[in-house]
Amino acid sequence: MPSTSIAIASDHAGFDLKRTLAQALGEGGHTIVDLGTDGPASVDYPDYAYAMISALEDDRAEKGVLVCGSGIGVSMAANRHPSIRAALVHDPLGARLARQHNDANVICFGGRMIGTEVALDCLNVFLTTEFVGGRHAGRVSKLSSPPVNVCP
Repeated sequence: MPSTSIAIASDHAGFDLKRTLAQALGEGGHTIVDLGTDGPASVDYPDYAYAMISALEDDRAEKGVLVCGSGIGVSMAANRHPSIRAALVHDPLGARLARQHNDANVICFGGRMIGTEVALDCLNVFLTTEFVGGRHAGRVSKLSSPPVNVCP
């Protein structure tokens, strides 16, 4: 997988998986921007999602990884920002399609929902898959803009 700078963050429920993913990223030659949390003490997942957003906006990282208990909270928090396309994935196919069709720049995991090996496979697919553009590019651009017309 090509070397990339990756921001990674989690809440307490995602801490163990985050640590494993960060280790794999480091072994893969990536630059890791670890934004916490640094242990199992209870913290608020939006704070860590917003820290990851800042790292992407400030160009400290090219892509992001977020982990909470279910993955739902961090993906919801991250997707509140127009420049973020965060995908909660559960399998490598979801990771591939998130990149190919949606140009996702953040991958989200549920630390209580996914096995370590599956998460590692998903991360690898996410980082090695390119956005295909084409008919998907117009759709992706709409994700960063407020809707003009709700119904076609």
